Amino acid sequence: MTPQADSVLKLFRSTGAYLQGHFRLTSGLHSGEYLQSALVLQHPQAAERLGRMLAAELQPLLNEKPGVVVSPALGGLIIGHEVARALGCRFIFTERDAETKKMVLRRGFRVEPGEAAVVIEDVITTGGSTQDVIETLGEAGAAVLAAGSIIDRSGGLASVGVRRVALVTLQVAAHYPAECPLCQQGIPVVKPGSRPA
Repeated sequence: MTPQADSVLKLFRSTGAYLQGHFRLTSGLHSGEYLQSALVLQHPQAAERLGRMLAAELQPLLNEKPGVVVSPALGGLIIGHEVARALGCRFIFTERDAETKKMVLRRGFRVEPGEAAVVIEDVITTGGSTQDVIETLGEAGAAVLAAGSIIDRSGGLASVGVRRVALVTLQVAAHYPAECPLCQQGIPVVKPGSRPA
């Protein structure tokens, strides 16, 4: 593990954001470990530091300055805002439509045709939310340059259709509920994230 990744994990542990137990992830998968970024990002200095670090990791992937950073609500909001600040561009976010389950731009947010964009998440497990945002931006005419996250739980395997970076890459076991060893042991599952179970 790199010194940078080690320092990020220490920050998660020191703020109580690295949880152990039996968790239902946003993806629907179950895991014995959960990274609750909100507990780190509630501290403005930590959020700013992580945003600068992630922006620096993204720089080699950017062939032009992005006009906008876009994040999926809710988990990506704070880190996306801090990355946008570090890159010197604006920040907007997508929300999941309750009926269609697709990510949409609301609140008057829009992108210009051909506008260079970067997508930022707090934690990637399957890459599904990031990929949904990339598709939404593509349909709106933006050119997504890259994606990034604080944590990549997929061990680097999640594919989102563009090049991406993470401050920490972990291989964390995640299971479908029917195959979950923690469920089989009768350990109650909890949903600590921003979306209800």
